[in-house]
Amino acid sequence: MRKGVASYEPVNVAMPLAKKLQESIRENGRLPDGVELRKIVGEVGGEEICMGRGVSAFRAGEVVGVILPGRDRITVELIPAEGGIGEALEVVAYQDHDLGAFIVEIVPASDIEYEGNIGLEPVIIDAESLELRSTPVLGSFEEEREGAFLVIDRKTHGRWKESGKLDVCPICGGKLIWEGEKAYCRDCGYGIRVVKE
Repeated sequence: MRKGVASYEPVNVAMPLAKKLQESIRENGRLPDGVELRKIVGEVGGEEICMGRGVSAFRAGEVVGVILPGRDRITVELIPAEGGIGEALEVVAYQDHDLGAFIVEIVPASDIEYEGNIGLEPVIIDAESLELRSTPVLGSFEEEREGAFLVIDRKTHGRWKESGKLDVCPICGGKLIWEGEKAYCRDCGYGIRVVKE
């Protein structure tokens, strides 16, 4: 079976990027700075193609990304290199002082009326304890013979199961069909695979 990293749609970059942002915030207790953010982008397969005046552009497979850092907010626009702008996604990370939490969201860049979040729920991290307050389902994508799979660890799977939403696709919100350690979504065509840590 051939395995490889899948980076041909914005979601293939957005979900691993959100997971890495979550890990960075929980480890450091703050949003990553520009240098740390560029390192994180590299860890999810992004190659920097342009940088200037605080804005950086990168390419990860068939996805082009633009990093728009702010003092209290990070926005990463992810656009398919080929295809419609309607498929673009935003990964947004910020500190919500009213909630006392850091938030990482994945949302469609062009759909103002979209009220969901890719990844089942946004990442919500308590600003004091740095513990998760939500149940995000994030991981990386791998291409296998059966198609592209979102690969998640057992800890993520356990939290997801406890949430009672194990039958909801974290990518599109469709219905999942589980077969052992793998699930398949008939709506978006992606699979989910649980791996040992």
